[in-house]
Amino acid sequence: MKFKAFSPKQKLAVCWWSRRELSGYDAIICDGAVRSGKTLSMSIGFVSWALTCMSGGTFAICGKTVTSLRRNVIEPLLNTLGAMGFTYIEKISRSYIDISMHSRKCRFYLFGGRDESSASLIQGITLSGIFMDEVALMPRSFVEQAIARCSVAGSRLWFNCNPDNPYHWFYREWIKKRKEKNALYIHFTMDDNPSLTPKIRERYKRLYSGVFYDRFVLGKWVASSGVVYPMFSRAKHVFSKEPECSRYVISCDYGTVNPSSFGLWGKCGDKWYRLSEYYYSARREGISRTDEEHYLGLERLAGDRKIDFVVADPSAASFIECIRRHGKFKVIPAKNDVITGIRRVSDALKQGRLMFSEDCADCLREFSLYCWNEKAGGDVPVKENDHAMDDVRYFVSTVLEKENAGDSFFVASLARTQSF
Repeated sequence: MKFKAFSPKQKLAVCWWSRRELSGYDAIICDGAVRSGKTLSMSIGFVSWALTCMSGGTFAICGKTVTSLRRNVIEPLLNTLGAMGFTYIEKISRSYIDISMHSRKCRFYLFGGRDESSASLIQGITLSGIFMDEVALMPRSFVEQAIARCSVAGSRLWFNCNPDNPYHWFYREWIKKRKEKNALYIHFTMDDNPSLTPKIRERYKRLYSGVFYDRFVLGKWVASSGVVYPMFSRAKHVFSKEPECSRYVISCDYGTVNPSSFGLWGKCGDKWYRLSEYYYSARREGISRTDEEHYLGLERLAGDRKIDFVVADPSAASFIECIRRHGKFKVIPAKNDVITGIRRVSDALKQGRLMFSEDCADCLREFSLYCWNEKAGGDVPVKENDHAMDDVRYFVSTVLEKENAGDSFFVASLARTQSF
């Protein structure tokens, strides 16, 4: 493996513990822009510190999930360590790795901090140190339980993350209070990663927009404010003449008292076009509709087009069952991670991959009204004018995000509906 020289901040993340003026810190926190090189440099530093200062100890490396941890941290780390002369034995079934150099050896357990229940997974173990990758994505209970496991004299805490909102508990309790916690803090930008070319840096600047640009590219802990999709432009994203499309999908947000919003999407080239919509508000019309009446609206929206499948609001169990019972359309429950979905829609809008017919009046209206709740103290959209926005998000998170997987995704998705 050919190495590029580390930047000054990367070098600091690797060897801070060996510097006399910094060796008294109990923890290190690295945050900042995506692709800034903080994860690899920190993980190398963590292993080097463990083998040098705590040989024979037991350690934990933690991520959001063990799968993402292996992909994002462990694989590049082991490749790098192997090139540096370290040896390792990985026990995948038992989720640990023994790493050694000469006569020194340490064991590193892998843990996922997906949700509140994950805290029980790390309970009971005694650790000489932890490395937590993307700590801002983990529940506080898991992080605090992991910290409590580090009871060996000389143990240290290693954290890295991309910024979130400034109300996030980790920002308030650790970054803002780093002096109280006796933690070294290093803030990274993309310029701190010498392996990124200027062209790649520009690509990342094009990929993100709005609050996500501020966080992932500029590395700022900023609050979400204003409209959710400031990058949406009628001049850029609205069309009048329907293109000839090669495939069709319908996305559904379902409501009884709240509005129901269905969008008909057609693919033309590398873009998806929202060709028309069904939007029914019981409050506006003065009368509610049944599942069967909404289903008739779905059929009228589809017309004589061949619909690959319907992406439906995952909480609308009765409507999903209604669609399945009629047997005309395959139906897939949508992915419903709100903030991740909003980021994906933002990226797709900025990249010009979504287009909207001028006839989709309610969807266009909601784009101008869908706002962040600035009083909520976090990333929470106002629960108004969000029904077409939800069906757009379901479509992007479930269909557009998976297009790189090719037709196999659609085949597998359709197969899964048979057991739903």
